[in-house]
Amino acid sequence: MTNQAPVAWVTGGTGGIGSAICRTLANEGFTVVAGYHNPEKAKTWLETQKADGYDNIALSGVDLTSYDDCMAGAKEITETHGSIAVLVNCAGITRDGTLKKMTSDQWHEVIDTNLNSVFNTCRSVIEGMLEHGYGRIINISSINGRKGQFGQVNYAAAKAGMHGLTMSLAQETATKGITVNTVSPGYIATDMIMNIPEKVREAIRETIPVKRYGTPEEIGRMVAFLAHKESGFITGANIDINGGQFMG
Repeated sequence: MTNQAPVAWVTGGTGGIGSAICRTLANEGFTVVAGYHNPEKAKTWLETQKADGYDNIALSGVDLTSYDDCMAGAKEITETHGSIAVLVNCAGITRDGTLKKMTSDQWHEVIDTNLNSVFNTCRSVIEGMLEHGYGRIINISSINGRKGQFGQVNYAAAKAGMHGLTMSLAQETATKGITVNTVSPGYIATDMIMNIPEKVREAIRETIPVKRYGTPEEIGRMVAFLAHKESGFITGANIDINGGQFMG
């Protein structure tokens, strides 16, 4: 590690949880590169971050489902901002439906975006991290990858697979100064959740032992903790942040 601000690449960085992760890491002194899917939304998002004083946040429009694009994107980030010290895999989509009705496209879209992308990004940064003898990889999974969820065989499979990758890669890099961990949020008060009809939202809230939704900032704080250079004894772990909704 040099005196240059460490670089953190956050996929899905312009989303609800991703935004909080980016801002928290930026507050911790990282140069943050946020991945995005929608260019127009990303441009507006970045303007908002700059207006709020986050001059150490940039954008990267990498196609996460493409191995070649991820390799090229990681190289471009490194050449522009410096070596990638932290990778946060936060990008994700849903294409819900029961298995009986699920199409092959629904399955593959979710697996490609939520799981294959994690291989692509990890593969694109791992050689640089090994060369520098340092790295932090944090994979954002889900409570539904831990317990399953009706109508989400694709999503639950991808999110569970994330942690399998985490545990294996953690073993491969444990003596190399690199940690790999998973964070599994429960129901978080993002726009997606808050746009659910209030009656349904309240019913969900009642199933959470702490009787509230989590905040994106709570996820950001955990990611920042795991990203810190002094968190080197935590690797291969899954951290549940779900208000006690799933314990195991």
